[in-house]
Amino acid sequence: MTDAIETGAERPKTPIWFWIVAVLALIWNGFGAMDYTLTQMGNEAYLAAFTEEQLAFYLGFPLWYEAVWAIAVWSAVLGSVALLIRTKYAAPLFLVSIATYIISAAYLYGLTSAYELMNGMGGVIFSVVIFLSLVAFWRVAAWGVKAGLLR
Repeated sequence: MTDAIETGAERPKTPIWFWIVAVLALIWNGFGAMDYTLTQMGNEAYLAAFTEEQLAFYLGFPLWYEAVWAIAVWSAVLGSVALLIRTKYAAPLFLVSIATYIISAAYLYGLTSAYELMNGMGGVIFSVVIFLSLVAFWRVAAWGVKAGLLR
């Protein structure tokens, strides 16, 4: 027997907007995973869009930054999958992604020439959009846990 039957507790009906957000989270974070993977694999077609300076910048990251970037990307993807399968682990996975994204952004904009190489304010705005999306997905996951949708 399932716990829901044994305890009498049932999950509330999942609203359609939740499924839409979960799918959008997976698509959005999937693009981040694609960017990470194609960059790490040295995909020539993908990297051809970068200038020589940008390419040298992206391929010259220190190992610790590459690890932080990987954790930020893949914890967001896993958080998105966790939303879709309705598990409570979505919220902490998104928190890990947020924390590591903050570390990566602090390094990029505080200690490197990323501002100039990533189209100035356009790159900053895109970074802010990424951060806000992660916060929004975390809030949805936290709400899902509180509402009993994620267990």
